[in-house]
Amino acid sequence: MINHLKGKLVEKNPTYLVVECNGVGYFLNISLHTFSLVKDEENIQIYTHLQVREDSHTLFGFMEKSEREIFRLLISVSGIGSSTARTMLSSLTPQQIKEAIANGDVPSIQAIKGIGSKTAQRVILDLKDKILKVYEMDEVSHISNNTGKEEALSALEVLGFTRRQSEKVVDKIVKEDTSLSVEDIIKQALKNL
Repeated sequence: MINHLKGKLVEKNPTYLVVECNGVGYFLNISLHTFSLVKDEENIQIYTHLQVREDSHTLFGFMEKSEREIFRLLISVSGIGSSTARTMLSSLTPQQIKEAIANGDVPSIQAIKGIGSKTAQRVILDLKDKILKVYEMDEVSHISNNTGKEEALSALEVLGFTRRQSEKVVDKIVKEDTSLSVEDIIKQALKNL
């Protein structure tokens, strides 16, 4: 119903914005990703999603159309409400969520507060085909180095490193050189951890 708002930025917080349009102040729930993109300028244009329930009308704001699309896909999954979807978009960028779903990366989605393994699997199961089709992503290119990455992460966990700490280092290594073997990824990761 309300596609976007264009008006004066009255209030800016990590979880919400207040935008005034022609004398009416709209309260918009936002993710940390959107918060990081909002500039401290007086005038703003922001994309919206209106959620209508029996007891409330809630407006969500997004600086990028792509983030709004991911949000809408996430809330279409059974068990994922608007607050969980917002938490997901605050924990990972829309691009990271798209890649995690396209690659079937359950641990990345499960690392988000409030999401268990069943919910993470349901998100991937329900949205993988839509993500690949809508964003025309090529799942094969990601999977080739994904198995090596997963094996390396498992090995580092066995060695006592936390998954989150290892993942950042391994991701960086894999991005720089996709042809590395599992052993080389682990060796380089150990140097950087």
